[in-house]
Amino acid sequence: MTKQQALKLFEEKRVRTVWDDEQEKWYFSIVDVVSILTESIDGRKYWNKLKQRLKEEGNETVTNCHQLKMQASDGKMRLTDVADTEQLLRLIQSIPSPKAEPFKVWMAKVASERLNQIQDPELSIDQALTDYKRMGYSENWINQRLKSIEIRKDLTDEWKSHGLQEGVQFATLTDIIYQTWSDMTAKEYKQFKGLKKENLRDNMTNKELVLNMLAELSTKEISEANNPETFKEHMNVAHQGGEIARNARLELETKTGKKVISPLNAKSGILLKDESKDDTIK
Repeated sequence: MTKQQALKLFEEKRVRTVWDDEQEKWYFSIVDVVSILTESIDGRKYWNKLKQRLKEEGNETVTNCHQLKMQASDGKMRLTDVADTEQLLRLIQSIPSPKAEPFKVWMAKVASERLNQIQDPELSIDQALTDYKRMGYSENWINQRLKSIEIRKDLTDEWKSHGLQEGVQFATLTDIIYQTWSDMTAKEYKQFKGLKKENLRDNMTNKELVLNMLAELSTKEISEANNPETFKEHMNVAHQGGEIARNARLELETKTGKKVISPLNAKSGILLKDESKDDTIK
Protein backbone atom coordinates (compact mmCIF):
# COMPACT_ATOMS: atom_id res chain seq x y z
CA MET A 1 0.00 0.00 0.00
CA THR A 2 1.08 3.60 -0.51
CA LYS A 3 1.59 5.11 2.93
CA GLN A 4 1.95 8.74 3.94
CA GLN A 5 3.24 9.60 7.40
CA ALA A 6 1.65 12.53 9.21
CA LEU A 7 1.74 14.04 12.66
CA LYS A 8 -1.60 15.21 14.03
CA LEU A 9 -2.21 17.22 17.17
CA PHE A 10 -4.96 16.64 19.72
CA GLU A 11 -4.94 19.32 22.42
CA GLU A 12 -1.32 20.10 21.48
CA LYS A 13 -0.27 16.47 21.96
CA ARG A 14 1.09 14.51 19.02
CA VAL A 15 -0.57 11.50 17.44
CA ARG A 16 1.47 9.69 14.82
CA THR A 17 -0.64 8.62 11.87
CA VAL A 18 -0.26 6.92 8.50
CA TRP A 19 -2.62 7.44 5.56
CA ASP A 20 -3.20 4.39 3.33
CA ASP A 21 -4.02 5.63 -0.19
CA GLU A 22 -5.36 2.29 -1.40
CA GLN A 23 -7.78 1.71 1.47
CA GLU A 24 -8.38 5.43 2.01
CA LYS A 25 -8.11 5.21 5.77
CA TRP A 26 -5.98 6.52 8.61
CA TYR A 27 -3.95 4.30 10.92
CA PHE A 28 -3.24 5.77 14.36
CA SER A 29 -0.45 4.93 16.79
CA ILE A 30 -2.22 3.16 19.64
CA VAL A 31 0.47 4.09 22.16
CA ASP A 32 0.05 7.79 21.37
CA VAL A 33 -3.73 7.58 21.75
CA VAL A 34 -3.52 5.60 24.99
CA SER A 35 -1.03 8.12 26.42
CA ILE A 36 -3.43 10.99 25.69
CA LEU A 37 -6.57 9.30 27.01
CA THR A 38 -4.96 8.00 30.20
CA GLU A 39 -2.57 10.93 30.67
CA SER A 40 -0.02 8.24 31.38
CA ILE A 41 3.71 8.97 31.46
CA ASP A 42 4.39 5.52 30.03
CA GLY A 43 1.62 4.90 27.52
CA ARG A 44 3.43 1.85 26.16
CA LYS A 45 3.30 0.08 29.51
CA TYR A 46 -0.41 0.88 29.91
CA TRP A 47 -1.11 -0.39 26.40
CA ASN A 48 0.81 -3.64 26.98
CA LYS A 49 -1.27 -4.40 30.09
CA LEU A 50 -4.51 -3.45 28.35
CA LYS A 51 -3.59 -5.53 25.33
CA GLN A 52 -2.97 -8.59 27.47
CA ARG A 53 -6.30 -8.16 29.23
CA LEU A 54 -8.19 -7.72 25.95
CA LYS A 55 -6.53 -10.82 24.48
CA GLU A 56 -7.61 -12.87 27.50
CA GLU A 57 -11.15 -11.58 26.95
CA GLY A 58 -10.98 -12.61 23.28
CA ASN A 59 -11.27 -9.02 22.02
CA GLU A 60 -10.86 -9.05 18.21
CA THR A 61 -9.68 -5.43 18.17
CA VAL A 62 -6.32 -6.49 19.56
CA THR A 63 -6.14 -9.63 17.44
CA ASN A 64 -6.71 -7.71 14.20
CA CYS A 65 -4.51 -4.66 14.82
CA HIS A 66 -1.13 -4.73 13.10
CA GLN A 67 2.14 -2.80 13.11
CA LEU A 68 3.60 -0.10 10.88
CA LYS A 69 6.91 1.75 11.01
CA MET A 70 6.59 5.21 12.54
CA GLN A 71 9.15 7.75 13.64
CA ALA A 72 10.03 7.29 17.31
CA SER A 73 11.17 10.04 19.70
CA ASP A 74 14.80 9.24 18.86
CA GLY A 75 14.15 9.92 15.17
CA LYS A 76 14.38 6.27 14.11
CA MET A 77 11.61 4.41 12.29
CA ARG A 78 10.28 1.66 14.52
CA LEU A 79 7.38 -0.78 14.31
CA THR A 80 4.45 0.25 16.50
CA ASP A 81 0.93 -1.07 17.03
CA VAL A 82 -1.62 0.82 14.93
CA ALA A 83 -5.39 0.80 14.55
CA ASP A 84 -7.72 2.19 11.92
CA THR A 85 -10.60 4.46 12.88
CA GLU A 86 -13.10 1.65 13.44
CA GLN A 87 -10.68 -0.40 15.54
CA LEU A 88 -9.66 2.62 17.57
CA LEU A 89 -13.25 3.56 18.36
CA ARG A 90 -13.83 0.08 19.77
CA LEU A 91 -10.57 0.26 21.71
CA ILE A 92 -11.45 3.63 23.26
CA GLN A 93 -14.51 1.99 24.84
CA SER A 94 -12.13 -0.08 26.96
CA ILE A 95 -10.33 2.99 28.31
CA PRO A 96 -12.17 5.02 30.98
CA SER A 97 -11.30 8.62 30.18
CA PRO A 98 -13.06 12.01 30.20
CA LYS A 99 -11.26 12.73 26.95
CA ALA A 100 -12.85 9.81 25.11
CA GLU A 101 -15.71 11.76 23.54
CA PRO A 102 -13.61 14.81 22.51
CA PHE A 103 -11.10 12.41 21.00
CA LYS A 104 -13.81 10.67 18.97
CA VAL A 105 -14.91 14.03 17.58
CA TRP A 106 -11.29 14.86 16.74
CA MET A 107 -10.86 11.54 14.91
CA ALA A 108 -13.96 12.18 12.82
CA LYS A 109 -12.61 15.61 11.88
CA VAL A 110 -9.22 14.17 10.86
CA ALA A 111 -10.90 11.56 8.64
CA SER A 112 -13.25 14.10 7.09
CA GLU A 113 -10.47 16.56 6.29
CA ARG A 114 -8.44 13.92 4.47
CA LEU A 115 -11.35 12.65 2.40
CA ASN A 116 -12.22 16.24 1.45
CA GLN A 117 -8.62 16.83 0.37
CA ILE A 118 -8.77 13.80 -1.91
CA GLN A 119 -11.84 15.24 -3.62
CA ASP A 120 -10.38 18.76 -3.77
CA PRO A 121 -6.53 18.87 -3.94
CA GLU A 122 -6.61 22.62 -3.30
CA LEU A 123 -7.56 21.84 0.30
CA SER A 124 -4.31 19.88 0.69
CA ILE A 125 -2.40 22.96 -0.42
CA ASP A 126 -4.34 25.11 2.03
CA GLN A 127 -3.52 22.67 4.82
CA ALA A 128 0.17 22.67 3.89
CA LEU A 129 0.13 26.48 3.90
CA THR A 130 -1.36 26.52 7.39
CA ASP A 131 1.11 23.92 8.67
CA TYR A 132 4.18 25.75 7.32
CA LYS A 133 2.95 29.06 8.77
CA ARG A 134 2.48 27.41 12.15
CA MET A 135 6.05 26.09 12.01
CA GLY A 136 7.36 29.61 11.43
CA TYR A 137 8.44 29.62 7.77
CA SER A 138 8.39 32.97 5.94
CA GLU A 139 5.69 33.76 3.36
CA ASN A 140 8.27 33.90 0.59
CA TRP A 141 9.68 30.48 1.47
CA ILE A 142 6.21 28.95 1.76
CA ASN A 143 5.27 30.16 -1.73
CA GLN A 144 8.37 28.52 -3.17
CA ARG A 145 7.81 25.30 -1.23
CA LEU A 146 4.19 24.93 -2.35
CA LYS A 147 5.24 25.50 -5.95
CA SER A 148 7.94 22.86 -5.56
CA ILE A 149 5.29 20.37 -4.35
CA GLU A 150 3.23 21.03 -7.49
CA ILE A 151 6.22 20.59 -9.79
CA ARG A 152 7.32 17.42 -7.99
CA LYS A 153 3.84 15.94 -8.40
CA ASP A 154 3.87 16.77 -12.13
CA LEU A 155 7.17 14.92 -12.45
CA THR A 156 6.06 11.84 -10.51
CA ASP A 157 2.81 11.76 -12.51
CA GLU A 158 4.93 11.73 -15.66
CA TRP A 159 6.98 8.83 -14.29
CA LYS A 160 3.82 6.94 -13.33
CA SER A 161 2.40 7.40 -16.82
CA HIS A 162 5.45 5.49 -18.12
CA GLY A 163 4.87 2.64 -15.68
CA LEU A 164 7.69 3.50 -13.28
CA GLN A 165 7.27 2.33 -9.70
CA GLU A 166 7.33 4.40 -6.52
CA GLY A 167 10.13 3.37 -4.24
CA VAL A 168 13.44 2.31 -5.71
CA GLN A 169 12.89 3.65 -9.23
CA PHE A 170 11.59 7.06 -8.09
CA ALA A 171 14.40 7.30 -5.52
CA THR A 172 17.06 6.41 -8.09
CA LEU A 173 15.88 9.06 -10.55
CA THR A 174 15.55 11.65 -7.80
CA ASP A 175 19.09 10.90 -6.66
CA ILE A 176 20.37 11.40 -10.21
CA ILE A 177 18.64 14.78 -10.37
CA TYR A 178 20.08 15.86 -7.00
CA GLN A 179 23.59 14.64 -7.76
CA THR A 180 23.65 16.29 -11.18
CA TRP A 181 22.55 19.78 -10.18
CA SER A 182 24.01 19.95 -6.65
CA ASP A 183 26.98 17.54 -6.97
CA MET A 184 25.56 15.59 -4.01
CA THR A 185 23.26 12.60 -3.63
CA ALA A 186 20.18 13.07 -1.44
CA LYS A 187 22.00 11.32 1.42
CA GLU A 188 25.09 13.50 1.06
CA TYR A 189 22.93 16.63 0.77
CA LYS A 190 21.12 15.77 4.01
CA GLN A 191 24.41 15.05 5.78
CA PHE A 192 25.76 18.41 4.57
CA LYS A 193 22.75 20.11 6.19
CA GLY A 194 22.99 18.04 9.37
CA LEU A 195 19.71 16.22 8.74
CA LYS A 196 18.62 12.69 9.60
CA LYS A 197 14.98 11.79 8.99
CA GLU A 198 13.86 15.33 8.13
CA ASN A 199 12.50 16.18 4.67
CA LEU A 200 15.33 17.64 2.58
CA ARG A 201 13.13 20.09 0.67
CA ASP A 202 11.72 21.44 3.95
CA ASN A 203 15.30 22.39 4.80
CA MET A 204 16.28 24.08 1.55
CA THR A 205 16.75 27.82 1.15
CA ASN A 206 14.77 29.71 -1.49
CA LYS A 207 17.62 29.47 -3.99
CA GLU A 208 18.02 25.74 -3.46
CA LEU A 209 14.28 25.20 -3.87
CA VAL A 210 14.22 27.22 -7.11
CA LEU A 211 17.09 25.26 -8.64
CA ASN A 212 15.63 21.94 -7.57
CA MET A 213 12.32 22.97 -9.12
CA LEU A 214 14.14 23.88 -12.34
CA ALA A 215 15.80 20.45 -12.37
CA GLU A 216 12.53 18.57 -11.83
CA LEU A 217 10.55 20.74 -14.23
CA SER A 218 13.22 20.28 -16.91
CA THR A 219 13.22 16.52 -16.35
CA LYS A 220 9.47 16.38 -16.79
CA GLU A 221 9.53 18.52 -19.95
CA ILE A 222 12.35 16.50 -21.53
CA SER A 223 10.52 13.26 -20.67
CA GLU A 224 7.35 14.51 -22.36
CA ALA A 225 9.31 15.56 -25.45
CA ASN A 226 11.38 12.37 -25.79
CA ASN A 227 8.98 9.72 -24.43
CA PRO A 228 11.64 7.44 -22.84
CA GLU A 229 10.78 3.75 -22.83
CA THR A 230 13.45 2.01 -20.76
CA PHE A 231 14.55 2.85 -17.24
CA LYS A 232 18.04 3.59 -18.57
CA GLU A 233 16.50 6.19 -20.86
CA HIS A 234 14.66 7.71 -17.89
CA MET A 235 17.98 7.89 -16.03
CA ASN A 236 19.48 9.78 -18.94
CA VAL A 237 16.53 12.21 -18.97
CA ALA A 238 16.91 12.80 -15.23
CA HIS A 239 20.58 13.63 -15.80
CA GLN A 240 19.69 16.07 -18.58
CA GLY A 241 17.12 17.81 -16.38
CA GLY A 242 19.59 18.09 -13.53
CA GLU A 243 22.26 19.42 -15.90
CA ILE A 244 20.09 22.41 -16.81
CA ALA A 245 19.80 23.39 -13.14
CA ARG A 246 23.50 22.72 -12.56
CA ASN A 247 24.47 25.13 -15.32
CA ALA A 248 22.18 27.76 -13.79
CA ARG A 249 23.74 27.17 -10.36
CA LEU A 250 27.30 27.50 -11.64
CA GLU A 251 26.50 30.66 -13.58
CA LEU A 252 24.80 32.23 -10.56
CA GLU A 253 27.75 31.34 -8.33
CA THR A 254 30.16 32.84 -10.89
CA LYS A 255 28.16 36.07 -11.17
CA THR A 256 27.67 36.53 -7.40
CA GLY A 257 30.75 34.88 -5.94
CA LYS A 258 28.51 33.05 -3.47
CA LYS A 259 27.75 29.36 -3.05
CA VAL A 260 24.14 28.34 -3.69
CA ILE A 261 24.24 25.11 -1.69
CA SER A 262 23.88 26.11 1.96
CA PRO A 263 24.37 24.17 5.21
CA LEU A 264 21.42 26.09 6.66
CA ASN A 265 18.45 23.99 7.70
CA ALA A 266 15.08 24.77 9.25
CA LYS A 267 16.49 24.79 12.76
CA SER A 268 19.67 26.74 12.02
CA GLY A 269 18.35 29.60 9.95
CA ILE A 270 15.71 29.02 7.28
CA LEU A 271 12.88 29.74 9.71
CA LEU A 272 14.29 33.20 10.34
CA LYS A 273 12.26 35.88 8.63
CA ASP A 274 15.47 37.55 7.43
CA GLU A 275 17.23 35.03 5.19
CA SER A 276 20.08 37.40 4.34
CA LYS A 277 22.39 35.24 6.48
CA ASP A 278 22.04 32.62 3.79
CA ASP A 279 23.87 34.93 1.40
CA THR A 280 26.97 34.99 3.59
CA ILE A 281 27.64 31.29 3.23
CA LYS A 282 30.55 30.81 0.86
